[in-house]
Amino acid sequence: MLEYKIGQILEGTITGIQPYGAFASLDEQTQGLIHVSEIQSGFTKNIHDVLKIGDKVQVQIIDIDEYTKKISLSRRTLEKQFVHHHYRKKRYFTNKNKKIGFKKIDQELPKWIEEALNQLTNEEK
Repeated sequence: MLEYKIGQILEGTITGIQPYGAFASLDEQTQGLIHVSEIQSGFTKNIHDVLKIGDKVQVQIIDIDEYTKKISLSRRTLEKQFVHHHYRKKRYFTNKNKKIGFKKIDQELPKWIEEALNQLTNEEK
């Protein structure tokens, strides 16, 4: 195993892809993990859209675990500028204009207490 240092920039080959990241071979005996958050700037929904097994990629070592010797890699740190990805606006269950959805606890609490008391009195009968 070669001596690697944090901050070092290397070329690796993608050897495996999982939902949490991609594995890159750095030499014959050493491989590291590019976590999904380090694949690229912004959100990566599907790693397979960005990387394929066998791709040659430039990576930077961002961490080396002292005990397990696991190497964490990043492609994002090597980007010249932040790439902004446009995504659809998140939709919420409630609609403020229609006044539907969840109500405040202080509005609901008296009704809940009454329901609970009724249920308890019905169980006792």
